Amino acid sequence: MNEHIVKSYESELSQLDRKVVQMGGLAEQLLGQAFEALERRNPKLADAAVTSDAAIDRLQRELEEQTIGMIARRQPLALDLRQIMATLKVAGDLERVGDLAKNIAKRALAVSGESHPKTLITGLRHMTDLALRQLKDVLDAFAQRDAEKALEVWRNDEQIDALYNSIFRELLTYMMEDPRNIGLCTHLLFGAKNIERIGDHATNIAETVHYLVRGVALTDDRPKGDKTSTTLIGTS
Repeated sequence: MNEHIVKSYESELSQLDRKVVQMGGLAEQLLGQAFEALERRNPKLADAAVTSDAAIDRLQRELEEQTIGMIARRQPLALDLRQIMATLKVAGDLERVGDLAKNIAKRALAVSGESHPKTLITGLRHMTDLALRQLKDVLDAFAQRDAEKALEVWRNDEQIDALYNSIFRELLTYMMEDPRNIGLCTHLLFGAKNIERIGDHATNIAETVHYLVRGVALTDDRPKGDKTSTTLIGTS
């Protein structure tokens, strides 16, 4: 009977992991789809991306219900409790990634009829590729319980921030050069900020994975390179 209970419990824990991996795969897919809609100015693709976020939300609700039930029935302690709580935190970050990707798709809808400066789209593509790589790597770190890989993701967030700073300055330049660019550039600016925030959520997950594996929180200051809050319009 005890062996049956242990196997049942392990099965439930494995199911939590599988749901997180499924959420992560959907979040990656949604981000890629949302940017493709923006790049190709494709409203149908943007609509599909907006709609697909519902699957991520549904998985998060299922995972929350399952974790609450497990805590009530199993009363987990130590590592088991840490695993359950870490899974819950990772799912929350992935749900936010889905929301941010959906917001990019909404921006794509808003500017689907306008042409985009090639350099800006190239920069946004690079940002998106970095964010997707961060998501993939941190989900691998979670699945493999690899604290070192999680730390690598944590350190690499500055790359996305640096690109965001560059795109931010370029968008300001476009808006100052021609007021007719303000509407388009505002949407692109919000899109870039959403990608930067997705990088932050990947970093959150990396911190959670580190805590899950090592049992201690990261105490170093998070590496951040977003300086746009102190950037003045007109500065280079």
